[in-house]
Parts: sequence; C-alpha cells; structure tokens
Amino acid sequence: MGDAEKGVHGFDSGLPFSPDDLDASCDKLWSVYISEAEKYDKALVESWRGDMDGMLIFAGLFSASLTAFIIESYKTLTPDSGNTTAAMLAQISNQLAASASGTTFEAPPPVVFTVPATSIICNILWFISLGLSLSCALIATLVEQWARDFVQKADMRPAPVIRARIFSYLYYGLKRFNMHALVDLVPLLLHMSLVLFFAGLVAFLLPINRTVMAVAAALLGIVVAIYCVLTVLPLVYFDCPYRTPFSTVLWRTSQFWQRIYGLAAMRFGRFGRPRASVGHAAEETMVEVMISQATRPSKSRDKRDQHSLCWTMKSLVDGTELEPFIAGIPDVLWGPKGRKDIHDHLIRTLLDDPDVRLGYRLLDLMRHADSGLLAPDVEVRYKTSCLKALWSIAPTLESIAFTFTFRDL
Repeated sequence: MGDAEKGVHGFDSGLPFSPDDLDASCDKLWSVYISEAEKYDKALVESWRGDMDGMLIFAGLFSASLTAFIIESYKTLTPDSGNTTAAMLAQISNQLAASASGTTFEAPPPVVFTVPATSIICNILWFISLGLSLSCALIATLVEQWARDFVQKADMRPAPVIRARIFSYLYYGLKRFNMHALVDLVPLLLHMSLVLFFAGLVAFLLPINRTVMAVAAALLGIVVAIYCVLTVLPLVYFDCPYRTPFSTVLWRTSQFWQRIYGLAAMRFGRFGRPRASVGHAAEETMVEVMISQATRPSKSRDKRDQHSLCWTMKSLVDGTELEPFIAGIPDVLWGPKGRKDIHDHLIRTLLDDPDVRLGYRLLDLMRHADSGLLAPDVEVRYKTSCLKALWSIAPTLESIAFTFTFRDL
C-alpha cells in the first residue's frame, strides 16, 4: 500500500476507523480540557478588559486636564503679541514727543525673543505626557478588541476536539507574542505620563513663583518616593499586595542579569561548581515564585494553615456548612496505608483552640442530627460524618488527654 492511500495522520484508509473517528473518541477527554481552559481564559480576558476599562477612563480624564495646561504653556514658546504691541505704541509715543520738542529720537534696537529654558522643558514634558496618555488609550482600546476576538474565535466551533485545539492554538499564540507584556505596558505608560506631568508642572511654576514651585516639587518627591517603595516591596516580600507596573520590569531585569551571571559562572568556573538550577530559577515569574513561597514546607506555612482552618471553623455557623468540613477530616488523618501523622497538628489546633472547639462542634452537630428536624437522609449523613470524624481523631484525643493527665501529675 502506497503513501497516497494513507490518511494525513499515517493511518491506513482501509481501517474501519478514520482519524476523525479517533478524534471523536476523545471528546470527553477534551471536554474536561475545554472546561478548565474556558474558566482560565475567560477569567484572564475579563481581568484584561476590566483593567483596560479603568485605564481608558483615567486616560481620557487625564488627557483632558493635561490639554488645558498645555493650552497655557505653549504660548510661552512664541512672542507675546500684547507685549509687541505695547512696545510699538511706546516707540510711537516717544517719536511724537521727540518731534514736538524738536529733538532727535533714536529707535531702540529690536528685542530678540528668547524662549526660556523652563518653558522648553515644561512643554517637552507635557507634550510627551500627552502622547503617552493618548497612546495608552489607543493600546487599551486595541487590547479590548483583541480580548473580544479571542473569546469569539474560541467559541466558533461546537465540536470539543476542534474547540480544544483552537483554545490551545490561540492561548499559545498569546504567550508567543507576549500579549501579557503588552497588557502590562498600558499602566506603565500611564504612570510614566503622570510622573512627567508633575515634573513639567514644577518647570512651569519655576519662573512664576518659587514658593509654589517648591510645594509642587515636594509633592512630586513624596509621590515618587512612595511609588519606588511600592515598586520594590513585592520584589522583597512576595506576599506583599502592593505592586506597580515597574515591579514586573525590575523583576525581569533582575532575572535576566541572574541568568547572565549564572551562564558566566558556568562558562568560566570562577565561583566553583554552579548550581544546575541557575538557568531554570532565572526564568521564574513573580507569580511562580509566590506560589513556591506559599507552598514550601515551613513553620510559617504550618501557622498559616492553622489560622486558615480555625477561621474556616469560626465561619461555619450551621450544620449545612459544617457537615462538608467534618466529612473531610478522616481523609486528612487516614489514608490507604493507615494513619497519617503529617497533618495531625492541624486537627490538634482545631481541638485546642478555645474559639473553635472542634470536639464540641461535633457533639453539637450530633445533637442537631438527633433533633428530629432534619430529613432522614440528611440525618443519616450528619451522623455518619460525625462518627467517622470522631473515630479518626480518637488517637489525637487520647494524646491530648494523656498530656493533660501528665501535667496534672
């Protein structure tokens, strides 16, 4: 059988199933992928669109305000027609006075107009600021259009296999062309535009009044200092909620130089044997490092887990909310190979905490199940969950009782 008689995937055309049949057999598998991809991609696109809406509103208001300042500032770049007219009238008056008195009038040399340096600096900064603000609005509009196109193209075909491949094709296209970086560029441009506006305002006020200029310069310094702190904080503390667009830029720059440093160390061997993970670590994003910090085993992670579970127990006010949590306790402490002691400290915290009192909550839920107010199936489910939870935490209760007995002795 020749190659021409085979399908595009290399399958023999004489087989009872075609490549399309094989793809159709994977519909359930791809449906799961589509479900997860849709949640991720739509959340990503909606966050982009929400950010761009805010950027468009701010850019529009800022550009309108900046234009009002530019209308006044650009006049300082050309001679004032009023001053020229006043000078000409003064010269004519002097000539008439000289003619009346019979004296000779010598016309003064024409005054050459020189643009003040502060006016040049102010207008350069404000026009650049206006250009960045309008560019920000344009890019934000395009990003919103691209986000709509992304969602529309992904939903064009109903077949699960085709939709899944379109999803992956478009998403990896986003990554290939760094659309995430372009989205981060929009607030970066807007923040740069705002800083340039404040700097131009200082230059604009300098020839007018130095006191007002000093106040504006102090305000600019405070804003820049706070902005720099907010930029650096998430690079030092990965759980910091504050960040600016420059945080990502600084992170990528530092990762780039770390990668260069690691390659140089591997190439020249100046610093001993380099770590094998140098190149990989230098490619981590801020989100990946944050996830690594949050999930790495440590005492602080255990403390966060304990606080989180205690807060959860305090938030569960009735049996409908409490029962699913109780039903999950046996899986925490027991597995196919027996008891798991690794999470024992979590349950011990729930038992010891005076605001949680897991044991009392279990007994209250058992009494609620015996009240006769619940449906039979709900009553059975509540009792089953409570009994399983009591059985699973029995060793922990025994160790706690032994500890108190030992202390009493």
